[in-house]
Amino acid sequence: MTHDSAEAPDVIRLIGVRETPLSVDEVFGAVGDPAAGGTALFVGTVRDHDHARAVSALSYSAHPTVERELRAVMEKIAADFPVCALAALHRVGDLRIGDLAVVVAASCPHRAEAFDACRRLIDDLKAQVPIWKHQTFADGGDEWVGAC
Repeated sequence: MTHDSAEAPDVIRLIGVRETPLSVDEVFGAVGDPAAGGTALFVGTVRDHDHARAVSALSYSAHPTVERELRAVMEKIAADFPVCALAALHRVGDLRIGDLAVVVAASCPHRAEAFDACRRLIDDLKAQVPIWKHQTFADGGDEWVGAC
């Protein structure tokens, strides 16, 4: 489900939802731009606990419109910030503790803009993109956590 820069608008260099492991290097490389003076990157990993409960398993699932919704979020970021490039990848399927769940990046002419655009990208992705997390706890309980 990943698109390369030939298929995406100029500033959206990489967008995807994958069942395979994510690469920080791939995301970082995608946002390289000669006009960028700053690049901010966020990496979300699977942790071993949530709300003081030990997590034993985690799985992400996504609605079929996930990439369309992610693209809309990225287009809004591009409209609101002077971005040179954006990239976002999210995992789906079964993940283990320590696995990369999401990697996003923004490059901009200046560092403050890059930090702001990257933070907004991950925050809006979590709030608006239809990806759900199913956590299983060591105590036998489980819960679904909706990203939107």
